[in-house]
Amino acid sequence: MSNLLDLVKRSQMKADLPPMNPGDTVRVHVRIVEGNKERIQVFEGTIIGIRRAQNASAVTVRRVTASSIGVERTFLLHSPRIERFEVTRRGRVRRAKLYYLRDRQGKSARIKELRPSQQARTLRGAATLSPAPVAAAAEPQTTVAAPLVTDPTPLVVEEAAPVDVAEAPRTEEATPESTPAE
Repeated sequence: MSNLLDLVKRSQMKADLPPMNPGDTVRVHVRIVEGNKERIQVFEGTIIGIRRAQNASAVTVRRVTASSIGVERTFLLHSPRIERFEVTRRGRVRRAKLYYLRDRQGKSARIKELRPSQQARTLRGAATLSPAPVAAAAEPQTTVAAPLVTDPTPLVVEEAAPVDVAEAPRTEEATPESTPAE
């Protein structure tokens, strides 16, 4: 039963999510339904928290309006109401939850921007919010790590011949040079 539930959950997950971290400035394109009309509304702000929970993953985005009022919205990442996420700026923070920004105003509420060299390191080690590929329920999941090869020639793996323990040469466990003198 849980395999079927996991299969349904994974089928509803979006695969095209950009890697996002707390401190990043994002633009969230949300579908708004008004009567029988539907339009896209953009909400731009700083990510102050991410909740990772398969298809229930959510991100909390905070923005400060022109009249210095902070507005926070929590978006489900895999919701059909979300058109897309755009990361406009990468922030350099050292916390997972940036709730301290609620008490700050002006310059103290700013977040430093990551330099390009730091962005490469951060994105390489960051856990992406995109789902794992959907596998059929009847097939067992096996993963095979493919070697990173830049040479197009095929890789040949030779098996080692079995060694008889009785015929193998003995190695000295302690040499006279390594034992302390008494």
